[in-house]
Amino acid sequence: MRRWFRLHRLPLSPGGLILALAVSLVVFGPSPGGDALAQKLNFGSGDSDQPIEIFADKGIEWQQENLIFIARGNARAVRGAVTVYADELRAYYREKADGGTDIWRLDANGKVRIKTQGETAYGDNAIYQVDKKILVLKGRKVRLVAGNDEITANRQLEYWENKQMAVARGNAFAVRENKRLRADVLAAYFRTDRKGENKLYRIDAFDRVKVVTDQNTATSNRGVYNVESGIATLTGAVKLVRGKNVLTGCSAEVNLNSGISKIFSCPATTGGARKRAQGVLRLKKKNRN
Repeated sequence: MRRWFRLHRLPLSPGGLILALAVSLVVFGPSPGGDALAQKLNFGSGDSDQPIEIFADKGIEWQQENLIFIARGNARAVRGAVTVYADELRAYYREKADGGTDIWRLDANGKVRIKTQGETAYGDNAIYQVDKKILVLKGRKVRLVAGNDEITANRQLEYWENKQMAVARGNAFAVRENKRLRADVLAAYFRTDRKGENKLYRIDAFDRVKVVTDQNTATSNRGVYNVESGIATLTGAVKLVRGKNVLTGCSAEVNLNSGISKIFSCPATTGGARKRAQGVLRLKKKNRN
């Protein structure tokens, strides 16, 4: 028999929860038919009096001395349009002077899924620290899917609300159709527009960076992607490959909107020769017949 209860006046305000993780997927341009994905994945949005409903197949334990609610067995927490699924949910709360309570941490363990209409995030476990406004989703393959967009990592996904920053760590990929951005670490940054909405404006890629499209592959040590211009600036051991043609240099600009790439020589060093950009172009052989 499934058991459930409601938590009234337990404000949980992640201020965007999976916000940046979803928005990171617009690295290759805006999604068809809509704004940023993230606005819907907000477990704390809406009226602060809106209850959090918790369901569990194996029952709900209330440890009043430890100030913890524990829901076990196909557990589910629902608030508005957002639902958190897990094998076990733990809600840590504190009592306030006015007699009310508020949650300061929420843990989800085992087969974690955070779902709303159109977006779903997956992981082995998740921790949201309400006071610090930090969400960490961990697992062997953490993943967020929204329409044709997907971001994955084999270590963890984080959202730092106060810094307006999201981070994917460990073989991180942002994928849309035929376009892929890969790095050991991807960091996405946001700023508030005139309408008061968070908008992604920049993504930094660190270590073993690779940008892949239908025609080109670019690799480097670091990359900075400007969302508005569509230009990825690559630095450190840059290599551009198109078919059998290869260009190398110290830095490059790859325009994902126009398909135009530029590669640059290394700056001159004191007393040293300037290392030039180089290219190897393979010409097609003429048919002798």
